[in-house]
Amino acid sequence: MRIPHTALASYTLHNLVEEFVTREGTDYGAQVYSLADKVSQVLRQLDQGRVVILYDPQTGSCQIELADRVPAEPDNGNDFPDEDSPEDNGTTWLDSAHDPS
Repeated sequence: MRIPHTALASYTLHNLVEEFVTREGTDYGAQVYSLADKVSQVLRQLDQGRVVILYDPQTGSCQIELADRVPAEPDNGNDFPDEDSPEDNGTTWLDSAHDPS
């Protein structure tokens, strides 16, 4: 499920992007960029709509992907599951992202 980056608190977004850019295997080519530069680049790409944040409720994990590689989701008026969705357990994706269990 797509999560609009504007729906996240700024510190949460920054931490998510920072975790993403520091993952092993992230390739920036021959150029060496600082952590701040990498984070700024991804934030700019989010603002431009070139990349999107995806949340997997099954694993509770987030991923940042190129927008053109992600199929369009059905438009239900928002980017969040319907309240009567069968997989709804009464928590929001924000609740489950911060659930320590």
